[in-house]
Amino acid sequence: MAATGLATWSMASLRSALPPTPVARKFPATGSYFPVIKTTRRKTPGISRSFSGLAIANPLPINTDCIDVDHRISLIDNGGRFYAMRHGRRVPKLNRPPDQRRALLRGLTTQLLKHGRIKTTRARASAMRKYVDKMITLAKDGSLHKRRQALGFIYEKEIVHALFAEVQDRYGERNGGYTRIIRTLPRRGDNAPMAYIELV
Repeated sequence: MAATGLATWSMASLRSALPPTPVARKFPATGSYFPVIKTTRRKTPGISRSFSGLAIANPLPINTDCIDVDHRISLIDNGGRFYAMRHGRRVPKLNRPPDQRRALLRGLTTQLLKHGRIKTTRARASAMRKYVDKMITLAKDGSLHKRRQALGFIYEKEIVHALFAEVQDRYGERNGGYTRIIRTLPRRGDNAPMAYIELV
């Protein structure tokens, strides 16, 4: 009995029971479902239209038939440069911006020339090594210009004057290699590799 009751229903009777759906109207000028609003733009002299800024230059077209959209991704070209990996760039960044990195290296150099031996991380010790050698090389020259260059880098001027006074007796016969790095146990807490750096 249930089978005969289900057989009496049909798609035509179901459609007649549903409310009528509005039919989308196409615009005759464009043949699409959305009107096209024409606007006039005033041309401004002196402004280039090639710069797109943060706006998408070529927006992604909407196509429901296409599932793979990898080939539809467009790049934004606003005249900027793209830098690849830093191959061959031997500058140690020490996880700091340039101004803080320079201040850190100046402070470490000042403390090493003041105390003769300090304990720091291996990366910082390797990075500050060339600056300590540079200061000693300036002191070996001994001219006023080199003294002012050293005063502009080392924080304490008393250390500069003492360095220029004693460097000839200590490093007069040595050409480079004024520092020594000795590895030690890692730092407790973050396990950072540590080292002693000292003047030879």
